[in-house]
Amino acid sequence: MKTLLSHIDPAVLAVALEQSFNAVVLTDASLDKEGCRIVYANEAFSRMTGYSEQELLGRNPRLLQGPATNPDVMEWLRECLRQGSYFQGSTINYRKDGRPYTVEWNISPVRNPAGEITHFISVQQDISNLMAAQKTTQLFAHVLNVTDDGVLITNRHGVIEFVNKGFEKITGYGLTEVLGHTPSLLKSGEHDAAFYQNMWDTLKQGKTFRGTFTNRAKNNALIYCDETITPLTDEAGEVTHYVSIFRDLTTRVLEEQMFRETMRFDALTGALNRASGEMVLEKAYMQAVGSKLPMSIAIADVDYFKQINDTWGHSCGDAVLKALSRSLIAALRANDSVIRWGGEEFLLVFSGCDLGQALPLAERCRASVQRLTHEQAGQVTLSVGVGELQPGETLAQLIERVDKAMYRAKHAGRNQVQPAAVVMPPAASGTGGAF
Repeated sequence: MKTLLSHIDPAVLAVALEQSFNAVVLTDASLDKEGCRIVYANEAFSRMTGYSEQELLGRNPRLLQGPATNPDVMEWLRECLRQGSYFQGSTINYRKDGRPYTVEWNISPVRNPAGEITHFISVQQDISNLMAAQKTTQLFAHVLNVTDDGVLITNRHGVIEFVNKGFEKITGYGLTEVLGHTPSLLKSGEHDAAFYQNMWDTLKQGKTFRGTFTNRAKNNALIYCDETITPLTDEAGEVTHYVSIFRDLTTRVLEEQMFRETMRFDALTGALNRASGEMVLEKAYMQAVGSKLPMSIAIADVDYFKQINDTWGHSCGDAVLKALSRSLIAALRANDSVIRWGGEEFLLVFSGCDLGQALPLAERCRASVQRLTHEQAGQVTLSVGVGELQPGETLAQLIERVDKAMYRAKHAGRNQVQPAAVVMPPAASGTGGAF
């Protein structure tokens, strides 16, 4: 390096220093009470500090220090100067007009041929904008991480580049687990291809897509998220990233589902209540009519229930109904339905069953209930009517036939199953689903 520099005109070196982008200041090596004095400062240094070269010459660089200058950094600088070693650091300095700026600088000792330090040269740079940008980035990251909402950023190819703490909390996946992957790792299989096609069609138009996603967390649990996905574009209008912000709705969705399930069932017995039961019955009827498959129903009424209530009280009657309902549900198939049709009356729906198949099921229910013995009411029995839907018959007509069969069972001695009489009604229009 010395050989190379020896061939360069000193005037050229001076011009190079003067035109350097970085601020350069040269001081003597005096370490007395007054400290080092500036013997040269280039134009970049004057622009950075606001001082002209004439104002700087002969002054100690401490004139740039102020209230926010870090004393620990300055003490370390002085120690490096005393030891004749290299220094690098950063702190707050002040311009001539009093405005602060963040400076990053390094200082190297300059030695003569005898190895004695004669000067110190300092190369400095104003990094205020960089520090401001870093603080903004840190603030941005802090804001993203304190929000409970999940934030996910992908590149234009859908590869994940960033997720916040909210994402980790909601999905269970940490940043290092998802970097380099695509959001498809959250797919639950609950959405069809049309859902995702609509999403991409929207994003390709440069629009924000909003929707409720059913995703799958790391622990395999379903998570319900209200999500927006926004494409980010550059100055040329080309998509560079996609930003997804989503809110966890799982608790609310599950509570709503639980509420809907609760509203479907009778609070006392656990059987379907009358309102939801009518919808199940109507659906089974429409399927039977549309598919031409058989459908049968049964109506079961508790024998001597009024006597149970009058003798032992309504709490005993309630206990009987609870036990009876559990017994009916356990005796039937998974695709059959038990509906609390009235006070002590239950309607059973046997989808896909003709009368020959429905009668044994009804008998199984009757026998299951007969085996119940209440500590106060004793043995409990049912009278049951069973009927199969006939061609052209309405639901109301079917229910009326089966209800009559149930009363025949009562009149014949109770604790038995009676098939409904088949009466061919005139052809009816519509579903006739009124109850």
